[in-house]
Amino acid sequence: MGSTRRTILATGAAATAIAAAPGLFAQKSNAKTKTTGNFYEKGPVRIHFEESGAGFPLMLIPGGGLNGSTVSSLTNGSHPFNPIQEFQGEYRCITADLRNANQGQSSGPLEINRPWDAYADDQLGLMDHLGVDKFMVMGFCIGGPLIWNLLRRAPDRIVAAVLAQPSGSRPEMRDLFYENNMKGWGPELLKQRSDLSMETVDKFLTKMYRTNADFVFTVTRDFVRQCRTPVLILPDDIPAHPYAVAMEAAMLAPKAEVSIFPWKEPVERIPLAVRQIRSFLKAHRPA
Repeated sequence: MGSTRRTILATGAAATAIAAAPGLFAQKSNAKTKTTGNFYEKGPVRIHFEESGAGFPLMLIPGGGLNGSTVSSLTNGSHPFNPIQEFQGEYRCITADLRNANQGQSSGPLEINRPWDAYADDQLGLMDHLGVDKFMVMGFCIGGPLIWNLLRRAPDRIVAAVLAQPSGSRPEMRDLFYENNMKGWGPELLKQRSDLSMETVDKFLTKMYRTNADFVFTVTRDFVRQCRTPVLILPDDIPAHPYAVAMEAAMLAPKAEVSIFPWKEPVERIPLAVRQIRSFLKAHRPA
């Protein structure tokens, strides 16, 4: 990671922030968002989704991991800001509960041999169901690995991507996600699903988080180097959201931009980050 590349990234982030500066800070809103709940079904899979707003399609992937990646988490204060409230005036916001999130309404089998691709199937299948070809995507937390996988699976469909506080694999904590989900998500899921066992959960999580326990889980560094889709990365720095991994991805991706850091605290910085996201999306939104 040369000094020239770091300078370019830092300058780009600063320029975007300065360009957005004339506007007043948007206030973080706790207002309820008017949405409609629907279900998309394909075979044994049933995905709860909601739409709000109009304009170019923007897929929103909630954070919260396997347990809490749900539509409701975007509007209940679980995230740094409410993306539906922020962007429904400009975009057709589409979001869904992750399959088998305990706090959501989506369900389906645990596909042991292809966990990440099963989630991509749900997301791309939903967009097909809605008649959406090209779209932009923004995701929090687990949305990071999910977005990289979508970029691998459907590079011609995704116009631009925003990865906020993305998950990644820390070298010193390789089993963090496996252990947390074995203790939390798995046992709670079994209370609702008599057709599953902890052995199945173990195999699913092993494939998901231990088989390729490096970097962003879903793609290689070589893939990121060759990715031509514009991406905006807003790093975090907690055990599940390693700063080093987020920045490595930003340095590798040829069309990457990064936000200020930290951007979530003090809270007065959040509107600045939202303005940068808005500027990034607008810059890459098709006419």
